[in-house]
Amino acid sequence: MALIEVDNLKTYFHTRNGVVKAVDDISFTLEKGEVLGIVGESGSGKSVTVHTLMGLVPQPPGRIEGGTAKFDDSNLLTADESVLRSLRGKRISMIFQDPMTSLNPYLRISEQLIEPLLIHGQANREEALKRAINMLEKVGMNDAAERVHSYPHEFSGGMRQRVMIAMALITDPEVLIADEPTTALDVTVQAQILELIKKEQQELGTAVILITHDLGVVSGFCDRINVMYGGKIVESGPTKEIFYNPQHPYNRALQNSIPALQAKGKELYTIPGMPPDMSKQSAGCSFAPRCEHATDLCTSEPPE
Repeated sequence: MALIEVDNLKTYFHTRNGVVKAVDDISFTLEKGEVLGIVGESGSGKSVTVHTLMGLVPQPPGRIEGGTAKFDDSNLLTADESVLRSLRGKRISMIFQDPMTSLNPYLRISEQLIEPLLIHGQANREEALKRAINMLEKVGMNDAAERVHSYPHEFSGGMRQRVMIAMALITDPEVLIADEPTTALDVTVQAQILELIKKEQQELGTAVILITHDLGVVSGFCDRINVMYGGKIVESGPTKEIFYNPQHPYNRALQNSIPALQAKGKELYTIPGMPPDMSKQSAGCSFAPRCEHATDLCTSEPPE
């Protein structure tokens, strides 16, 4: 049985300009100890998907229009706030997208790190502080015992991201959701952060959902990949299949856009056009207006 099983999930935003179908009828599973990648351009519905699972979509304007998301005996989409509170930060943790704004600037790092342990009754204050220092050392922070009492503004972007990872892993969660954990970090720190997540995942047996727009990141990190476009999963499969046998033209276009695969001196490939307006209905394939392989059929029927 899968650890998380999502069926026909729909999350829409009701705005003055119409209904934005941010996540439109998607289904996927996450197995124990698996690393699942969700890739796609900005606005494809990646973050809204996991925010829906965590109960973090603001309602209104957001509304869950349908579907289920089963975790153990709970449906995450209809569970009481008390049930979600008991799961969030304990069994399901999340690394948010922007470390610069995800930490409270008024609180010391120590207070923010030990909070999940105290809330879920996993340790007293003294034990929690020891675990916080130990976790900071694990994520590669020097002088952790001293720096744990610092404020967020005293850390660089890379160090704040390490703090976010330490906070997400301190309760030994069963599921870790990493929402673009390497955004705005330089290449060296990116590699260190991903290596750190992978190491913890292997040691603890944690299942990971990694959200990114960087195919290079998921290629050596994930077991399976979901490619999202226009609020839908347009292609899903094992990592090798996604890379070596791409089926959907959008997946091929994303791979053609990887700079490292371009011939030296050749103009870089870019996908023409703009992502679709999610508030406007499309009978066929939402990628058709940007696709060089599109036919008349693509405008009337969505591909399998």
